[in-house]
Amino acid sequence: MTEAVYSVSEINNFIKHILEQEPELRNLQVVGEISNFKRYPSGHCYFTLKDAGAVLKCVMFRSKAVNLRFQPQNGDTVVAVGRLAVYERDGVYQLYTDLLLQQGVGDLMQAYEKLKQKLERAGLFAPERKQQLPLHPRTVGIITSPAGAAVRDIITVSRRRNQGIKLLLYPVKVQGEGAAAEIAAAIEFFNRKKLADVLIVGRGGGSIEDLWAFNEEITVRAVAASKIPVVSAVGHETDFTLCDFAADVRWWLMLKATSNTLPIWSSVRAACCQHC
Repeated sequence: MTEAVYSVSEINNFIKHILEQEPELRNLQVVGEISNFKRYPSGHCYFTLKDAGAVLKCVMFRSKAVNLRFQPQNGDTVVAVGRLAVYERDGVYQLYTDLLLQQGVGDLMQAYEKLKQKLERAGLFAPERKQQLPLHPRTVGIITSPAGAAVRDIITVSRRRNQGIKLLLYPVKVQGEGAAAEIAAAIEFFNRKKLADVLIVGRGGGSIEDLWAFNEEITVRAVAASKIPVVSAVGHETDFTLCDFAADVRWWLMLKATSNTLPIWSSVRAACCQHC
């Protein structure tokens, strides 16, 4: 028998470090049924995932919970993405959840990661492929749904502030069957006809299913192949699609760039931010 005597805190801390050193536990996807779900006034969410043979304690802190796109209910089957670690005070291990997806969405996330790795290996996201945005574009091509309020405001505000700017709208479906092919065809059309100095491609926010057209390989390859610089303006700041990685500039990064002080970008930004 060992002569060493450890305190409870030392044991829990020791186990914590063992788990932290295991790479596979830093980014887990766990499927299970929610039980004992509770969101506290602090905004933190506590729940357990269970299957027929076991349960796993989970926590989702407010900074991550604010991005939930559905209201979790006891009995829901979900995929929780996060890291496994020990809560030393209670001596329990739990899943620190970054993302909670409804059943079926987990398959989309796997498809997303698989395609992302494939296109990354093909060099579509390489920094050296990125083109600079023109400082004073004369014509801006906009590829999005004509039904959204944002596109109407972009046109109205931009023309009011910059009467010399030319805005060309190519209307497309932004979700559902055929949307990806329409978006890719629009990008190819602008390039073939050389109609614009820069393209804005995007839509408003939504679920991963709503944004899926911007994760389709045909769309991403069209964005990457464009000889006209492309600004990806898909969803909210917390949304990431594969088009964001392939585009020359992501809308949310452009908002923070110094080039936004130019009249055309500041006016377009002002219009779009009303709908972000």
